[in-house]
Amino acid sequence: MDDQGCPRCKTTKYRNPSLKLMVNVCGHTLCESCVDMLFVRGSGNCVQCDTPLRKSNFRVQLFEDPTVDKEVEIRKKVLKIYNKRDFDFSSLREYNDYLEQVEEIVYNLTNNIEVERTKQIMEAYQRENRDVIQKNKAKLTREQEELEELLLLEQQDNEQRRLETLQEEQRQLQAKRKNKQALLDELERSHVPATILLAQHKDRATQLENQIEKQKQVVKTTIFSTGIPMVFEPRACCPATGHGWRIHLRTGVSSSHTGCLQWAFPSTGLTPRPPPRPPSL
Repeated sequence: MDDQGCPRCKTTKYRNPSLKLMVNVCGHTLCESCVDMLFVRGSGNCVQCDTPLRKSNFRVQLFEDPTVDKEVEIRKKVLKIYNKRDFDFSSLREYNDYLEQVEEIVYNLTNNIEVERTKQIMEAYQRENRDVIQKNKAKLTREQEELEELLLLEQQDNEQRRLETLQEEQRQLQAKRKNKQALLDELERSHVPATILLAQHKDRATQLENQIEKQKQVVKTTIFSTGIPMVFEPRACCPATGHGWRIHLRTGVSSSHTGCLQWAFPSTGLTPRPPPRPPSL
């Protein structure tokens, strides 16, 4: 990391730890000061390979090797065009061939191998598959929006649980303080021996602790990052497996009494097979 530096002004990370290195599409590095100086008009040529560059395309170098930054950026652009999924192909072999073609394109553009021919291949593919590309792009956008919505709901649920836990802790602390103050008042006013009052206070404290512990064990719905609410419900032992807990996925709860693990997915129509019934005697 100390050897990293700007090839133009020769400033290194060792001499200037706050040095900010920038990288462009050609994969060559310049420091932020040199970028501002050389590209004051918004465009210019790379000082190493003389490639025409735009100032707006410079970005902070994330990896020690600038070639990795170049590959990451190229891969993003390629995958915007080659955005098919596995279910778009009739066989796994076709999908693997497609992935191999994508990797070959990324490798060629990253290492400056037959760049013009590779770009022509990409342009031809884009013309021939324009409708599929737009369809998959719209589908990906919807999936991203749904995922962001689920993550937001999960974040709100976590914050709500945190506030509820904090409020519960405050209530428990107030109850303990109230119980302690009640003991002091009784010791001050009552004529009952202190040992008896202390024993009564100990019993009340034990009951309070038991009540708090029961409240902690209250069954609550848990929402996973997949967005599927799940709740564990105590129930009588299952006659098939002997389990004493039942798991419900709120997307669709089966009413079957033969299995402890009851799942139902109306959106996909897939329902796991319940455990077999015990053989009749």
